[in-house]
Amino acid sequence: MPPDMDHTRAPVLEAMAEHRRLSRLDFTPPGHKQARGADPAVREVLGDAVFQGDVLASGALDDRRTRGHVLERAERLMADAVHAEHTFFSTCGSSLSVKAAMLSVAGPHEKLLVGRDAHKSVVSGLILSGIRPVWVEPRWDTERHLAHPPAAADYERSFDAHPDAKGALVTSPTPYGSCASLGTLAEICHRRSSPLIVDEAWGAHLPFHSRLPSWAMDAGADICVTSIHKMGSGLEQGSVFHLQGGLIDPALLASRADLLGTTSPSVLIYAGLDGWRRQMALHGSELLGRALDLAADVRAEIEKLDGLHVNDRTDFGGPALADDLDPLPVVIDVSGLDTTGYAAADWLRARRSVDVHLSDHRRISTQLTHGDDHDTTDVLLDALQALTRAVGALHPAPRVEVPSPDELRLEQVDLPRDSYFGPFIDVPWTDAAGRTVAEMLTPYPPGIPAALPGERLEEPVLRYLRSGVTAGMNVPDAADPRLDTVRVVRTEADAPLADPARRPHD
Repeated sequence: MPPDMDHTRAPVLEAMAEHRRLSRLDFTPPGHKQARGADPAVREVLGDAVFQGDVLASGALDDRRTRGHVLERAERLMADAVHAEHTFFSTCGSSLSVKAAMLSVAGPHEKLLVGRDAHKSVVSGLILSGIRPVWVEPRWDTERHLAHPPAAADYERSFDAHPDAKGALVTSPTPYGSCASLGTLAEICHRRSSPLIVDEAWGAHLPFHSRLPSWAMDAGADICVTSIHKMGSGLEQGSVFHLQGGLIDPALLASRADLLGTTSPSVLIYAGLDGWRRQMALHGSELLGRALDLAADVRAEIEKLDGLHVNDRTDFGGPALADDLDPLPVVIDVSGLDTTGYAAADWLRARRSVDVHLSDHRRISTQLTHGDDHDTTDVLLDALQALTRAVGALHPAPRVEVPSPDELRLEQVDLPRDSYFGPFIDVPWTDAAGRTVAEMLTPYPPGIPAALPGERLEEPVLRYLRSGVTAGMNVPDAADPRLDTVRVVRTEADAPLADPARRPHD
């Protein structure tokens, strides 16, 4: 093993320890001065170790010209651990990483094939960049009202219809654990010398166990974006993006990330990324093997509870649905309790101090990782058993009017950028059908917009969102989260603004 590929090392953590050992005195930001200036009540809650590790990346952790190459060495180790050619750390989450990836593939008014089940961060990238999306429809389970990643064949048809598209972006795994056929999709892209971006925010663990679905780099993707804080051991906002192949210049990708990223990165987040890589490189197979065995046991126990059903390969798999499934997101259908996932999630938090990951009109997701054990899952199982006994307190749940796949799909009539930044008006939701939406309307989590800027609103989607909010859906992106009003593109037929100074800039 080359000396710089020794996975027992953690360059960021080692530099932090050295900084502390030498008792370096920083006359630099952060202003808390290694906890000395922090509020005592804050120190009591957070502990001084947080502040002592919160130092500048250059000029403290490394010298002012970064001649110790601390971050560079940590990124090389990460790339080696996951079989990538290049890896970049981000302390701004995968929301930044996926934007940098998009901007490295396409520019303003150029086309990019994008699965319509993309996260709001992808839509934000479209708004900021002016990229023209060519939407590829996800595979829709009409029985369970759930979207799975688009089929590779659908991307091929979209490339045939739009040969000038610069590349493709797919989300895999989804927050529900369903996966795309990445190898086939990469081959389709590369036949056209086009890069494939995989938003693999939920797949940080995939490279480290053979019983998990194939991950993006092994499948031949060009760029893979991964949130280490989701299924890994990193701190919130810890993200990496990986690159391989010759279709994208590494310097260009780094420049795009620098354009969007912070000039004050958190060394604490870097340390979390570095330590997680070492943990997985040395012990990942063992840790994830235990997690997979535990998930299988938990799934079987939940299936025994009246009114609950765990979605598995039988539900999500098959040629018409997902190509593969990650079993660690334990997705539980609660419709047998005659309630919604929103009500079940609220009850579990209020009565049992158990927080689930996501909830929708009929499901909750109880995400397991290598950080779980029988102690945590026993609490979960007890809480779910109590939930089934409390069924009388949960129903009748408000009905969410979920549209059919055809009704759910809105026509894109303008670029997301143009509609978002153009003149707008807030109208009652009952008057919004037929109007072009000027904001994202995003049930969260998982954060996939039901309507996005530039799409023409239709009544079924509006009824879905309004009935969802009544039932407990969270739509935080909307200017009016209650959805009494919806922000739409202003037209000449609308009344003029009372105060011209309030007119948004084009």
